[in-house]
Amino acid sequence: MSVETEGGKAVQRPLRGRTAPLLAAVKRLPWWVQVLAIYLAARLVSACIFAAATLQQGPGPWGAAHPGYWDFINIWDARWYGRIFNEGYPAVLPVDAAGNVQENAWAFYPLFPLLGRALSAVTGLPAAASLTTIAMLSGLGAAVVVYLLFREKATHGDALWGVVLFSTFPVAAIFQVPYAESLNTLLLAAALLLVVRRMYLEATPVVVLMCLSRPVGVAFAVMIGILLLIRLYGWWTEGRPQGGAGQLVRIAVLALISGISAVLWPILAWQATGDFQAYTKTESVWRGGGLVPFKPWFDMGAGLLGPVAGMLAPFALVAVFAWLMFCPPVVRLGVELRLWCAAYMAYLLVFLHPQTSTFRLLIPLFPLALGAVFVSRSRAYRGLLVVMFVLLQIVWVVWLWVWAQLPGGGDYPP
Repeated sequence: MSVETEGGKAVQRPLRGRTAPLLAAVKRLPWWVQVLAIYLAARLVSACIFAAATLQQGPGPWGAAHPGYWDFINIWDARWYGRIFNEGYPAVLPVDAAGNVQENAWAFYPLFPLLGRALSAVTGLPAAASLTTIAMLSGLGAAVVVYLLFREKATHGDALWGVVLFSTFPVAAIFQVPYAESLNTLLLAAALLLVVRRMYLEATPVVVLMCLSRPVGVAFAVMIGILLLIRLYGWWTEGRPQGGAGQLVRIAVLALISGISAVLWPILAWQATGDFQAYTKTESVWRGGGLVPFKPWFDMGAGLLGPVAGMLAPFALVAVFAWLMFCPPVVRLGVELRLWCAAYMAYLLVFLHPQTSTFRLLIPLFPLALGAVFVSRSRAYRGLLVVMFVLLQIVWVVWLWVWAQLPGGGDYPP
């Protein structure tokens, strides 16, 4: 509130009245300018969080205490991508004296470092700068495509709020470090947008690239397969296919390409190393054991909650998520986006070894951000979500990105 005097009387003029011209000017900007402004502002906040967190960083595996900002964001898996950038993938899997496969580059999908190397060839940038540039540009592109996807289901204002939540996720700081998450999110959002628009054949090259950026292909193939079954059921009950028989053929082609693309990287690892299980063996190294579907969730539940509650916890998680999928705000997302979220969560339940990296692996569930916007039109509610997300982002960076050796050695990965 501002106080002015008119004729000796104090008059209260609301702040909104003074800022209305500014807000009106912002609303007149092209939609893509508004989206980029939101995303860049969020990345500036994350940069400040990272810069402050460097003061908490002691000596670690990647250098001395209190590193500079650019050195600080180039740790953890960013070092693996840098190694792939410079050395490529090993032709022979590294093993210890007992013949057990050791940590190696085959766990990391190739599109991100390949694009970094291409940019470096054109610009001469070193690995860290090139990969960071790819991540930042991919994040900008992802914000634009996420807006377009949300715009299919919401008004301009609600879609913008969805972008705000997407840009300030508790793990959104990952979009500006040399990780593949921003590139994968860009491709995933583009693939979902094309599916929502029923441009199934146009989605196929995007899906192939997406499946070479991060391991989301299995879930996407399952989603498209179920979508095909839904369309076939509609044909059977209604007497004719929705959109014509040609649409069913196009969905089937996308389902086939998605299924092949989902296993493309393990096949390439097999061909390069001669080991049929090269990829799965490498992934299992970080688990500390073999791949057993579902079991890690029960083990983690028992470790955190005890033998009884821990055994029930995964079932409770499934029940809560199933309830969420049928809540009215989420139902408004439409069949395709709900199918994606359900398929991806099922994929995590089957294959994921839950740990601190799980927070980062939830990023592909970003369509739920629009569902959160649909819960209420209250600015107070939406603003509170943003504040909560930023605070949790601080927790994520300081707790997981900052390296601090645990009593038993190592640290929790972000």
